[in-house]
Amino acid sequence: MASVEKTIDVDVPVRTAYDQWTQFEMFPVFMEGVDEVRQIDDTHMHWKATFVAGQTKEWNAEITQQSPDDRIAWRSTDGAPNTGMIRFDKIHDGATRLTLEIEYEPEGLVENVGSHLGVMSRRVEGDLKRFKEFIEKRGTETGAWRGEVS
Repeated sequence: MASVEKTIDVDVPVRTAYDQWTQFEMFPVFMEGVDEVRQIDDTHMHWKATFVAGQTKEWNAEITQQSPDDRIAWRSTDGAPNTGMIRFDKIHDGATRLTLEIEYEPEGLVENVGSHLGVMSRRVEGDLKRFKEFIEKRGTETGAWRGEVS
């Protein structure tokens, strides 16, 4: 599996950053290539995304760990194989460090070449920058889910 780890600091409190990240259906607003995320229940989502060379993929994922203001971890249950975790670390009262780790299985020649060329790494970095712009501009989350999954 290939992996990407990226970090960004956002100028909002931990609670605001975390609460916004729990609004999975908003991901297409700031995530490149993510066409739709449909939340099925508290721990399951259906994803639809456009990858390298316009290839569309769909998969289901489940939250495997969720601790408010700390971390969210997930894994795919079918379709495009991937796992990941995002951590939320308080820098000070008005700033948060987000660290996003993703492991994925490139499929086919085009995805493998793209992975080696750093396409996914740049995409994740861009997604975090767009999230930063989104949440800092709003200043508040669009919703929240404060449940815990272990």
